[in-house]
Amino acid sequence: MHYMIVLVAVVLFGIQFLCDSRYSEVGGHGLTAIMFFMLGGSIVNLPIMLALNGFRLEFTPFTLLMATIAVLNGMACSICSLKSLARINLSLYSIFSMLGGMLLPFVFGIFFYDEPFTIGKALCFILITVSLVFTFKKGEDKGGWIYYMGIFVFNGLSGVISKIYTSAAFPKATEAGYSILSSLVAIVIAGVILLLFGKKKDLPSPRAYGFILGSGGLNKVANYLLLLSLAQLPASVQYPMVTGGVMIVSTVIALFTHKKPGKRELFSVLFAFAGILAVTLIP
Repeated sequence: MHYMIVLVAVVLFGIQFLCDSRYSEVGGHGLTAIMFFMLGGSIVNLPIMLALNGFRLEFTPFTLLMATIAVLNGMACSICSLKSLARINLSLYSIFSMLGGMLLPFVFGIFFYDEPFTIGKALCFILITVSLVFTFKKGEDKGGWIYYMGIFVFNGLSGVISKIYTSAAFPKATEAGYSILSSLVAIVIAGVILLLFGKKKDLPSPRAYGFILGSGGLNKVANYLLLLSLAQLPASVQYPMVTGGVMIVSTVIALFTHKKPGKRELFSVLFAFAGILAVTLIP
């Protein structure tokens, strides 16, 4: 059951990445466009999570603290994501994003939460890491590497933050309550930044709104599903599965876009798929 929850989250993340990519093309990737993207996505998220939580609001100081940290980390990740998507294709973007999302929670779960280090996990880690080798190309836009590494780090930290929240013994809200509070914090922070620094001329055109709606709703539901499954699955198992799965889904989707993946990205996905098989089939 929990593997099915992760599978659904993987597909949602893959479609979300496509929405992000399209937004970077039609909405822009400046500060105003990024904050508008976060604000719109959080407004969409709010009623979805309220409905899932029976329209109940939950609050504890620890939940507010972790929600704020998660939002600031997500803001940094959004900045790096939209900047990167203006330079690279969806497949390559997903590789940087999801490898970071695998590595940091993987190491964190093993070293700080005593999750067992198994042969299957070791093979998965090696195979998915090897897949990164195929993404490096001579003549790549060197100016974009700060954003690519930003995706790697900040997306990885999102998994670490989720692990800390679900494992902490402090009084805290449910997974849905945490998501609701995160949306409210994001609305406040993005709204204030837009009011202080936003430029009306840089606001995205209405044709970008659909991608905001899609990305916001898909991301929040997918992360909610991962929070649910973290209660039963170790982070060192879940996040490698998510990494390989999203890389595969994103590459399949990218085949139908104008930024089609090349042979390197396809080889990378094959190694990622082998990594998923290793962590799920080998004890």
